[in-house]
Amino acid sequence: MKKFEERTLTSQPIFKGKIISLQVDEVELPDGNTSKREIIKHPGAVAVIAVTDEGKIIMVEQYRKAMERSLVEIPAGKLEPGEDPAASAARELEEETGYGCAEMEHLTSFYTSPGFADEIVHMYVAHGLQKIEQPAETDDDEFVELMELTLEEAIQYESEGRIKDAKTAYAVQYLQLQKAIGK
Repeated sequence: MKKFEERTLTSQPIFKGKIISLQVDEVELPDGNTSKREIIKHPGAVAVIAVTDEGKIIMVEQYRKAMERSLVEIPAGKLEPGEDPAASAARELEEETGYGCAEMEHLTSFYTSPGFADEIVHMYVAHGLQKIEQPAETDDDEFVELMELTLEEAIQYESEGRIKDAKTAYAVQYLQLQKAIGK
């Protein structure tokens, strides 16, 4: 047994939706006792840091029902089954913003809430942005407004609470670091 490993004894599916599923696992703890774990399964997601030649960060504003408010975010979306994350990132960038890019560079991947969910976000940096004449359309249930912010505006949006999600906060910090080291 690996250090701190929790061996699954039983797994009970509770809910299977369009995006997530929920299960309750009974696990054996490292000390031999048992406990229950509520786990959300997610197919994974991508997020894109895209900056124009003029230094504007490409973002979108959209309503987030779970928060009951609109948030300003970098382009992002769910991976489709079997989809390559880089291809997914390019697709989401085009659908949500109307931009394409010459190159999609993988920056990092991170778990959003590993205490109860297996969602992983693959973060990319888009290089060589260009506006697409006839971009792919957004999903039928997705309504977004394109925004192009300077780094200073993005920092201000964070202080105002308009940027409040982890992937976008990460992107803003990444861009601040790049600026600080002269890139």
